[in-house]
Amino acid sequence: LISPDAVTIAEDVSGDPGLAAGKSFVDSEKGVYRVGFDYRFAMGIPDLWIKILKECKDEDWQLGQLWYELNARRDDENTISYAECHDQALVGDKTLMMHLMGEQIYSAMSINYETIKTFRAVALHKMIRFITFATAGAGYLNFMGNEFGHPEWIDFPGAHNNWSYHFARRQWSLRDNKDLYFYMLAQFDRDMLSLSKQYNFIGTTKGELLHIHETNKVISFQRKFSYDKDSGYGNLIFIFNFNPDVSFNDYLIDAPAGKYQEIMNSDELKYGGKGRLTGGQEHFTHHTYDAASGSRNRLSLYIPTRTASVLVKVDR
Repeated sequence: LISPDAVTIAEDVSGDPGLAAGKSFVDSEKGVYRVGFDYRFAMGIPDLWIKILKECKDEDWQLGQLWYELNARRDDENTISYAECHDQALVGDKTLMMHLMGEQIYSAMSINYETIKTFRAVALHKMIRFITFATAGAGYLNFMGNEFGHPEWIDFPGAHNNWSYHFARRQWSLRDNKDLYFYMLAQFDRDMLSLSKQYNFIGTTKGELLHIHETNKVISFQRKFSYDKDSGYGNLIFIFNFNPDVSFNDYLIDAPAGKYQEIMNSDELKYGGKGRLTGGQEHFTHHTYDAASGSRNRLSLYIPTRTASVLVKVDR
């Protein structure tokens, strides 16, 4: 019997319906008693990220495929999204940051010595985690150290390593050193999680795709969040520019009509970015009409290369 106070999470790739339906039941067809887990891991997401980093050039990322995998879940099941799994964080493969930086993770993470590779790695590490977090269904999982881009996996003592404790730790001092980009990645993670606590969009509504352009490598979607039982729902707009080379001026994004304010962007200096966006800037939708696309409300935005930003609708 399972304690009523326990939370159960299924690590399963079978796609078995009802596995995470949240209740136990008897499968009359198979004649077996089954446990309904509270949640299930969205295991395809970290596998896809590693596949992308290993096999795709930055300009060849398929945003449609990514959007599908990030949202591939049943409405009646609670799923947990995550960008990096134990195969990378614990043993076997490389961490996301190691895939992005390679051996330069040991020599080029100082804020006083930045390379082009460092800027790419820091920017994409934030964006990978952020879009995984922003599309999460019922929860978001972080494996220890992923929040600040730890360079190595954890390997526990065993016969395979002669019972060594050498890799059985995380170097938390990297996260706490303000002279390193690891510190800035951790600050981004802290504020990213605070965003969900403030607006409570995870576990409430599904993401709604507003814009996707494979050539430009730009994707935008909205998440609704509940103010309270009397005020109804608010809107958050997430915009990601994965383009490795091009920043866009006056880029048009479909959005519900109204006034918006930027509340967070990954390019802030405190996150190791370039500070190309003005924090707190307000934006208004523009109404257009033409015979081909009909009536549309769109935001006109500056979106720098390899940057994610979030806008909140401030009029209700």
